[in-house]
Amino acid sequence: MHRHDFAQLVLPIQGSLAIAFNGREAILDRRLAAFVGRSTDHAQEGRLLNRSLILDLDEATLDPRLLDRIGTTGLVALAPQASSLIDYMATSMTGDGADAARLRLWTPLLLDALSGDVPPIRSRLARLLDALEARPFDRWTAASMAATAGLSVSRLHALFQQELETSPRAWLGKLRIDRVCDWLARTDLPIAELAHRGGYSDQSALTRALRKATGMSPAAYRRHAQESGSKIQDS
Repeated sequence: MHRHDFAQLVLPIQGSLAIAFNGREAILDRRLAAFVGRSTDHAQEGRLLNRSLILDLDEATLDPRLLDRIGTTGLVALAPQASSLIDYMATSMTGDGADAARLRLWTPLLLDALSGDVPPIRSRLARLLDALEARPFDRWTAASMAATAGLSVSRLHALFQQELETSPRAWLGKLRIDRVCDWLARTDLPIAELAHRGGYSDQSALTRALRKATGMSPAAYRRHAQESGSKIQDS
């Protein structure tokens, strides 16, 4: 555990990040960020291939709307507006940091997007997303997903575009490939078996999907992930 005399906003850019603070633990990803208050004990652990942008902030100058939205949890659901700004800064970063002038212009825009009266990203799809995360390899169809969410198929697609800027099938596909990536990093199970467990028709289908998602074959991803390992990151 460590602490700072300033607040921090932890914004995952790639992969996921385990964080412990305020007596609780959470997994941060592209849908969820964390606000760590001044002098708050916290620890972070990177999972698989991950990158995060961490902003040091003066808590006293922050918009009260943002502090109200964060509440006691310290967690911030990332609406599409905020995610787009984070994507912009991620592509603008060079080396291990970002241009200071660009950061000064970008930070107020991000804080304003986080402070806005945008409903939490998971609000209207929470039941379905929880079911998909619990059972990603079930034989989900658009109809079964819509039924789980209590929506029509057309409304389901509209909400995914509105709240997550993707389709139900694409969201589920990313969830599945993320689970397979975790297996590759943390187990020595044969790749063919992981393809079967992940619902792919064969190892070649998994290879195509993983190359599209990460640019690497399953064997290369496993080698890279297991060589790099996971480690606690002090920020």
